[in-house]
Amino acid sequence: MDNLRRFEAVSDYNAFNNQETLHPLVSVIDMSKANPRQSSSMYFGFYVVFLKDVNCGDLRYGKGTYDYQEGTLVFIAPGQVVSVDNTGEIYQPKGYALVFHPDLIHGTVLGRHIQEYTFFSYQSNEALHVSRRERDMVLDCLSKIEYELEHGIDKHSKQLIVSNIELFLNYCVRFYDRQFITRNHVHQGIVERFEQLLNDYFQTDKPQLLGLPSVAYYAGELNLSANYFGDLIKKETGRTAQEYIQSKVIDVAKERLFDPSKSVSQLGYELGFKYPQHFIRLFKQRVGQSPNEYRTQN
Repeated sequence: MDNLRRFEAVSDYNAFNNQETLHPLVSVIDMSKANPRQSSSMYFGFYVVFLKDVNCGDLRYGKGTYDYQEGTLVFIAPGQVVSVDNTGEIYQPKGYALVFHPDLIHGTVLGRHIQEYTFFSYQSNEALHVSRRERDMVLDCLSKIEYELEHGIDKHSKQLIVSNIELFLNYCVRFYDRQFITRNHVHQGIVERFEQLLNDYFQTDKPQLLGLPSVAYYAGELNLSANYFGDLIKKETGRTAQEYIQSKVIDVAKERLFDPSKSVSQLGYELGFKYPQHFIRLFKQRVGQSPNEYRTQN
């Protein structure tokens, strides 16, 4: 990849942004202190959360502008590459960044639960857009982490820093819940498209060709990351995307079981199951009866 900058250590990114390294594994960076630069793609070997200022209309979601314009939070997990089109223009970075290495949270409660913060795998068009009050809360959390860094490392430092990062991430979970609600009109359209795509899938030969539809498949069809799509469906329907898909599979199976000319094994293959016993097992789990028992009773 052309023009790719690699940052393996927190100190590398600090140096790039003219930031003093107060702790080798964590930093709060004021991006305005960085030198003006051109856009470039960046690889990060650590967690990064950017708080970026947003001018109204700059960012779009599909064909609509974002609802909240006080700031945007972008979450990046270790090993990810942030791709930016390089127009050749020089710009002055603004906003703040919280960066922390996975080694910081190893052996902590946060380390054991970091995968539950699924927004670290969201795409840039699924970023968190915060109100003024939420932005103030974000800055307050960052200032507490910064205070601990400036205090100097002692036996309490790691616990306090990690606890404050966890608090910050938990606030972000709350803010995302708010965003799912306030953007309900957009998300409802996605749920409706998901339902239509599911219906269309089983009216074609895709199950035989591609197998059972997956969460990743529908996320791709809707131009969303799998994690964001899964979280959105759970918020909107109360069921996971996988449960939603399985429910559709069972509904289609029930309808087709009324055709006595086809065996249960045939139906299983038609629905995309590689092995008939997997179909029978799922059907019994969801319905409480085997396919043959359901067919006989009805």
